[in-house]
Amino acid sequence: RYESGVHRVQRVPKTEKNGRIHTSTATVAVMPEATPVEIRLNPTDLKMDFYRSGGKGGQNVNKVSTAVRLTHLPTGLVVACQEERTQLKNRDRAEAILRARLYEMELERQQSSLSSERKSQVGTGDRSEKIRTYNFPQDRITDHRLNESWSRIEYVLEGNLNPIVDALREAERKRRLDEILQAV
Repeated sequence: RYESGVHRVQRVPKTEKNGRIHTSTATVAVMPEATPVEIRLNPTDLKMDFYRSGGKGGQNVNKVSTAVRLTHLPTGLVVACQEERTQLKNRDRAEAILRARLYEMELERQQSSLSSERKSQVGTGDRSEKIRTYNFPQDRITDHRLNESWSRIEYVLEGNLNPIVDALREAERKRRLDEILQAV
């Protein structure tokens, strides 16, 4: 939750002969796990039309309404199927096609939602948007949102973020308390 944004790394590479500090940035986006999409068709959301197929099939095609047209009322999607010999098979096939198209629409909606959330977390990736700097020559980590620094950079990079996360939580708690007090 607190790691989204631009992280700046300052280091002196082993290949650097003059001891100059190189600066790199990495953008981090913390995203929720994607939920699987299951499409269920509500019979009240479907309008079914039956008609006679065209093309090959002889008397069956000319006499029996085996073709199916499904209209999904909430989205307006229309699927027609006349490839099978029976109305039931055509309806099942049309429902499968409709489910697949609705699945694609839902997946696309989720992707655009995740994409906009990712963009809002990461920003442009510019150095000026940095939230934290890892300075290896000085063994210092600075969180720019708090204007606070910590040492022992290797220890923190091994996954021991508790001091930083605790400070961020405390700052957020204070900010919320201030908002509540200002509202009163």
